[in-house]
Amino acid sequence: MSEVLSVSGLVKRFAGVEAIAGIDFAVGRGECFGLLGPNGAGKSTTLKAVLGLVEPDAGRIRLLGLDIPAQARLARARVGVVPQNDALDPDFSVAENLLVFGRYFGLSRATLAGRLDGLLDFAGLAHKRDAKIHELSGGMRRRLTLARALVNDPEVLFLDEPTTGLDPQARHLIWERLRRLLGQGKTIVLTTHFMEEAERLCSRLAIIDRGRRIAMDSPAALIASQIEPHVVEATGDGAADWASAGAPALATRVELVGETAFAYCASLEAAAATGAAAAGHGSLRVLQRPANLEDVFLKLTGRDLRD
Repeated sequence: MSEVLSVSGLVKRFAGVEAIAGIDFAVGRGECFGLLGPNGAGKSTTLKAVLGLVEPDAGRIRLLGLDIPAQARLARARVGVVPQNDALDPDFSVAENLLVFGRYFGLSRATLAGRLDGLLDFAGLAHKRDAKIHELSGGMRRRLTLARALVNDPEVLFLDEPTTGLDPQARHLIWERLRRLLGQGKTIVLTTHFMEEAERLCSRLAIIDRGRRIAMDSPAALIASQIEPHVVEATGDGAADWASAGAPALATRVELVGETAFAYCASLEAAAATGAAAAGHGSLRVLQRPANLEDVFLKLTGRDLRD
């Protein structure tokens, strides 16, 4: 798989503080690569550096065979960007937002007219063609922002938390659209706080924290290598007592978060026995499940709140 993006030894400091502290990763053509991390981990700064919007203090970035930031303008003409905030023009209709944005890339009116219907259909907004932005729901605005990022037929699409604030229906629709793009051979670089989103879409991902890459692999490989395969959640007033008394006997480790105890088990038999013990301990609500990417993320980055 040929590389469309390579980042090596990337460093960026703000007021002497390292927002990015030597990150390395590469993205192959046609894959969806995820950047995961808590607030302030350096995800958005990394994307800005890759796009040439901030100049790194050290390291090398190559995007589509071009050196960044020296050739960032040429690279940006071949990529699409979905920022955290939609930044749509409220004075224009849905169609006009697409047409005007396309003019920034030097596309002709004829070219844009030929692409417009396809972009509106892709976003599910053909029926809102002439609507103003204030008439759209949050999900519609996000789909329009995604369509706008495709107006120049980009080779690489950068998505910065594309489904934050959306309801499940809108989120699933955007996931379906992104899978369609991957099927067409597009490359996607994604930052997200939704572990389910990363697990569904990403072929590989990197977890970063405090500006450093702390893990990188496919979601399935990270789950297999970084976390026990089975989890028992016990929630209720007696969770702390159960965590200190009954859970550790069969669980590899136990974490108490508020009124929920998380017992991580190495085998299905141990998880079943742990779950049964929890069910017999007062009025605890018990859930037994396979480990997931969120478990890995919390183990590696901690459960403390980041602001």
